[in-house]
Amino acid sequence: MSNAALVHHTMHFVKEQLKDAEGGHDWFHIQRVYNNALNIAQGEDCNLLVVQLGALLHDVADSKFHGGDETVGPKVARNFLESHNVDEETIVHVVAIIENISFKGGNFEKKFTSIELDIVQDADRLDALGAIGIARTFNYGGFKNRPLYDPDIAPVLNMDKEQYKTSVSPTLNHFYEKLLLLKDRMNTATGRKIAEGRHAYMESFLAQFYAEWEGSL
Repeated sequence: MSNAALVHHTMHFVKEQLKDAEGGHDWFHIQRVYNNALNIAQGEDCNLLVVQLGALLHDVADSKFHGGDETVGPKVARNFLESHNVDEETIVHVVAIIENISFKGGNFEKKFTSIELDIVQDADRLDALGAIGIARTFNYGGFKNRPLYDPDIAPVLNMDKEQYKTSVSPTLNHFYEKLLLLKDRMNTATGRKIAEGRHAYMESFLAQFYAEWEGSL
């Protein structure tokens, strides 16, 4: 099977897997991350197929929708790739991307490194920034029935992995617990450049939000 055919089959598989997914983690999220990854990959010396498969499969079974089980996604991805006779080296690399891509509170030490992981991680993080990032954050907060904002509940900074996974804080706190931290944690030059503009947009949104909350605008 050609690489193009494999990518096509992977897209179809992921669309089916995520057809009933929460709006911030659905096929359109995958599509945006895929496009981001292709954009970033243009400026990097990388294995493009691994980038494509990693981007397409990175959230095929997100642990937050599977009782926190982080083994489901890698297993689903491996089974799919094996069924299409993908070579073991590529499978291992793609699975490693899935296992190491998540933010996990920001204090998670990656057990694997590669330029392909850097690219897909930047592509995924870009989708958590800017206008799309804001929309996804409030969509997920509504999905979990969390309050928009509570001035009496401060953000929890420097959370460990378990604290991050079990957090039920108001949606606005997520900006300080994750989103505003991403700009300085991008891996690639292209990722950093795009992140700067999206970060600035979120800062302006927060300023407007607080002004409206206080009734000053």
